[in-house]
Amino acid sequence: MKLVRYKPLSLWANPWQDLGRLFDLTFDNSLGLGNDVLSPSLDISEDKENIYLEADLPGFEQKDIKVKIKGDILSISAKRQETKEEKGKNFFRKERFEGSFYRTLQLPAGVDASKVNADYQKGVLKLALSKKEEEKEKEIQIDLN
Repeated sequence: MKLVRYKPLSLWANPWQDLGRLFDLTFDNSLGLGNDVLSPSLDISEDKENIYLEADLPGFEQKDIKVKIKGDILSISAKRQETKEEKGKNFFRKERFEGSFYRTLQLPAGVDASKVNADYQKGVLKLALSKKEEEKEKEIQIDLN
């Protein structure tokens, strides 16, 4: 076994990086950190016909998830009911998220809001937003009088 000399200041080798990490942990909005507001992780991709959005929403019931489009704004919201605490049960730690979230995204130009498919399985919300067909250029003849 190799012995390594203990350097107490090595714990703070880069205090700015450590401070940044502490700041991120303190103000992070993701699942499991006990905050009142959740901001789910999203993946957004596209192909020729659609824009796809996948959001991790573990533990939500499908009936408690709302997806709305108004103009070019997509909003996703959900509420997870608080669990009822049992009498005589003391928690040493409680990290599971309870509460609600609301997230909005601006959709890119060319999305057809009337053609959206939504699916929710195994804690993942999947949306397929159809793109509008590109308008073809039309040449206009000028009449000579």
